[in-house]
Amino acid sequence: MKGIVFTELIEMVETNLGLEIADRMILNANTPNQGAYTSVGTYDHMELIRLVVALSDATQVPVPQLVQAFGKHLFGRFAELYPQFFTGIDSTFEFLPLVESFIHVEVQKLYPDAELPTFRCEQTDERFEMTYQSSHPFADLAEGLIQATVEHFGDELKIRRTDLGEKNGTEARFTLTPSSVPESRATQTCLN
Repeated sequence: MKGIVFTELIEMVETNLGLEIADRMILNANTPNQGAYTSVGTYDHMELIRLVVALSDATQVPVPQLVQAFGKHLFGRFAELYPQFFTGIDSTFEFLPLVESFIHVEVQKLYPDAELPTFRCEQTDERFEMTYQSSHPFADLAEGLIQATVEHFGDELKIRRTDLGEKNGTEARFTLTPSSVPESRATQTCLN
């Protein structure tokens, strides 16, 4: 996993919760490098999991909630660092298909050794489905990124997550429907 994810997690914790909590997270995670990450380095994804579990212990906030909040933070940082990915894009439904077809292609050019998840998108007039698959259990992170995307574009959408496969966070389907579509109709559409 690329180091930028680690450095952004530590920055988020320092900014939002303070240096004491960040230090406690790093110390209690007991990672091999004691929290010394570089944005261009590559690290074992289990270190990120250990950091988040230690943060959960320090804050008593459930791990999924922390990882989703981190996904929202990451989206904001990506929007600041890579504004070219957002140029000419006006909605969530325009942006999300670009993750796989454009953004991940560009990320792979910058970081050839990056292990990126895959996203498969399907869209109709009433719904948008994005299926996340990864060898790492970060569906919560994907969910936070999707939530931040919706907020960024100001779209009024409902997001429903369905865990797939072994239900261990490595595979999930996210169904986005306009808030004006009744829930029962949106659910029926998703099951077709």
